[in-house]
Amino acid sequence: MCCGSRRFPSRDEPTPPAIDNTAVDDLRDRLVETEERLERARAREAELTLRLEEMKRFVSVMEILETYLKQRFLEQQKVNRLISPVPES
Repeated sequence: MCCGSRRFPSRDEPTPPAIDNTAVDDLRDRLVETEERLERARAREAELTLRLEEMKRFVSVMEILETYLKQRFLEQQKVNRLISPVPES
């Protein structure tokens, strides 16, 4: 034989497990836990994205209100200057 005295198993012979079943089960459990954490993280990300969009809309509305109120204030100041009597020196 060209490979020494060692014989390779045929396809019909069952191969012994290379890894202990306990280790495989442990890895599967860890994979399930990781997938669950990933799912929770994605749900949290979606929730935070929604909240961010709501906050952006709120800020946009506040900016519009701020601009409007500044404009009204300046107009009111102009009217007050026109109405108020000019002090004589």
